Amino acid sequence: MTAAGADLVYFCDWLPPDFGAVGQYALQFARERARRGERVALYGLSSTAASVEHESSAAGSLKTVRLKARTYDRARVLDRALWTACTNTRLLLHAWRDLRGCKEIVFTGSPPFMLHLLAPLNCLLRKKLTYRITDFFPECLMAERPAVPLLLRALYRLTLFWRRRITQFEVLGEDQRARLLAAGTAAERIVLKRDPSPVAIAAGTLPLERPQALRGYRILLYSGNYGVAHDYRTFHEAYREHHRRGKRGVALWLNAVGSRADLLEDALRRDGLPVLRSRPVPLHELPSLLVTPDAHLITLLDSFWGFVLPSKVYGCIESARPVLYIGPEASDVHLLCSSRIARGSYTRADVGDAESVFRALELMST
Repeated sequence: MTAAGADLVYFCDWLPPDFGAVGQYALQFARERARRGERVALYGLSSTAASVEHESSAAGSLKTVRLKARTYDRARVLDRALWTACTNTRLLLHAWRDLRGCKEIVFTGSPPFMLHLLAPLNCLLRKKLTYRITDFFPECLMAERPAVPLLLRALYRLTLFWRRRITQFEVLGEDQRARLLAAGTAAERIVLKRDPSPVAIAAGTLPLERPQALRGYRILLYSGNYGVAHDYRTFHEAYREHHRRGKRGVALWLNAVGSRADLLEDALRRDGLPVLRSRPVPLHELPSLLVTPDAHLITLLDSFWGFVLPSKVYGCIESARPVLYIGPEASDVHLLCSSRIARGSYTRADVGDAESVFRALELMST
């Protein structure tokens, strides 16, 4: 970045090559703004090494700053809170010079709770403050619990207070717009800006070699993050019945990270059901991966609709493969799939409706 500083400062969490949809899209959008003639400073994280990269064109420029950060165990609440507080503070301190001179600040829902630092700080900075609300916090924490602790309720009220100081919200879908409106956000402060597919899939994209471990099966792929927001019990029950009393023609390829991926894999292996577990592929291999299976699986728990929009939906649609979605109709997963996937190639089932999922697996076997 030149001495003149940045026009736009953009914050997110893990930047490529680290795995994470928020960082992938943040880098895309930052480059888009730079191509439009702005000087952009993007601040994020790396699990391997700190770095500063510069890109420039005749129109604008992009400075990408990666701070080295450790990963953490999401199940350990104290570790998660300390990581968030330290990481958010480090990002702001490193960006301070650019923050003072910029015109606009954009931040995402990852890392969480950046709102609680940026909104108060902006009372002094007086910049346009745009919240790209990728995930809702603390709503996601509240959705995990049948009974919400008093402290978490107090944090939610404080979050609503600071959200009222945001200039503009960018939402990923109509479901997120509905959640913000229900919480009292004025409609004129909300702009819909969907994520694109993380990769372009050309007509001639070659698939990866089909795994030998799943030879002879129709392959159903779950790829990406499989965390606390995602249902796994409904699929497990239906899949078990498919292999006990059904056609046994479908096998699951679990190309995923996250706590629910571990739980699902363990459950399937205990039942002796076919499953291949692998880790997410590098971004350049993603187009080939997405066209390899016979169908894709997407899941979402009812309590998370509008708070989480699985970004994998865009790549699944782009792949032109059938999609099986287990989750609420209110989510934009259903809106997108039902409007963009060919008739007969998209199936939705409610969470808990294992019989409908069983029937979908049976049809997939033919």
